[in-house]
Amino acid sequence: MVTQENNTTALPGTFLTGEMTRREVCGVVPPSAPSLPIVFDSPHSGIDMPADFGTVAPREALLTGWDAFVDELWASVPRHGGTLIAANFPRAYIDANRAVTDIDADMLDAPWPGRIAPEKYSARGMGLLRRYALPGMPMYDRKLTVAEVRHRIEAYYLPYRRALSTVADAAYAEHGALWHVDCHSMKSRGNAMNVDDGESRPDMVVSDRLGTTSDPAFTQWVVEALREQGYRVQVNAPYQGGDLLTAVSDPARRRSSLQIEINRALYMDEARFVKHAGFDTLGRNLETFTAALARWVRTQSSPKEIP
Repeated sequence: MVTQENNTTALPGTFLTGEMTRREVCGVVPPSAPSLPIVFDSPHSGIDMPADFGTVAPREALLTGWDAFVDELWASVPRHGGTLIAANFPRAYIDANRAVTDIDADMLDAPWPGRIAPEKYSARGMGLLRRYALPGMPMYDRKLTVAEVRHRIEAYYLPYRRALSTVADAAYAEHGALWHVDCHSMKSRGNAMNVDDGESRPDMVVSDRLGTTSDPAFTQWVVEALREQGYRVQVNAPYQGGDLLTAVSDPARRRSSLQIEINRALYMDEARFVKHAGFDTLGRNLETFTAALARWVRTQSSPKEIP
């Protein structure tokens, strides 16, 4: 079980199986149908605020970075042979979809003892540790200590990463292939921290880091399947995919990984952070998509038998 309670950490490499509950770093819901090499994960679905967070940003601002209800939207994945993983800690605390080296040194009160390599995300205040909750709204009124950042990495970030790797590797070992989908939601319009500031967004964005983390056939199938349901889908714009895609993918070895961003306006009131009537419709459509994906995976030739 991957748990975080009273600042204690579960044993490295272990993870929860079964229904997700609160106070866990992440939940892993295994297939309830014959297993397929399909893994979905939602690294930003968490909203449980750790006691040591220490942010000065208001809760309403923190919620704008929450991929609200994304794990619920994809709840059908296990019914069709896939595994669903979801974080319970917020990305505002530490972002499991960033490289562990994507650290803004100016946020720390002392030099980081290891290697850091700030990326474009840190430059916009959205790295491993967020500088801003919203444009111009600081997360902290102080520098973070090296010790507390290490704690976040060791107690939250690494257990989530290990859970995903464990499930992905097991699926690949059993079937000789892997199809991984990293699940997110996006605001209906970009803000000043985004590359598409002020622009309205499509219904969905499918990303594979410009073709480097997925077999093109998988990316194409996903895009076409979503468009067939009437959704407006863009590819690799404005999102190209986060670091989690590189963590488990290797297309040359039949390990494909891509990201799906869903426009929040399709299913929720973005100002009030509550579901609206579109949630049930979208959930049904995503189950139709997931069932079709399971059928497609079964048609793919593999060195090992896929049921």
